[in-house]
Amino acid sequence: MDAAPEPHTGWTFLTNHARVLAVIADNSNIRIRHIAAHCRLTERAVQKIISDLERDGYLSHIRHGRTNTYRIEPGKLLRHPAEAGLPVAALLSLLLQDEVERGTASEHLRAARPRRPLDGG
Repeated sequence: MDAAPEPHTGWTFLTNHARVLAVIADNSNIRIRHIAAHCRLTERAVQKIISDLERDGYLSHIRHGRTNTYRIEPGKLLRHPAEAGLPVAALLSLLLQDEVERGTASEHLRAARPRRPLDGG
């Protein structure tokens, strides 16, 4: 059995709901345990988030044996008044990138960081 994910402290730019939705958008057949591991959440927390997303119409699922296939409603509008009129698809387009793009972006970030000697000098 996998150990519980290490908790994160401090604030973040994204909610856990956005993280879970982005992981599902990347793989509609993903298992809850893999979502939990990716998002550093417990499986129970992921189940609650999925329930919230389904209750409010952002997500639905079809059961195929022991596997769920999720479907995101891309036209559903974001909930906060500051994002009034923006569909969930707009958020997901920002969060989802090809692995190649993600790797390229990471390389650019690493190249832009100032280098310090390992000895602290």
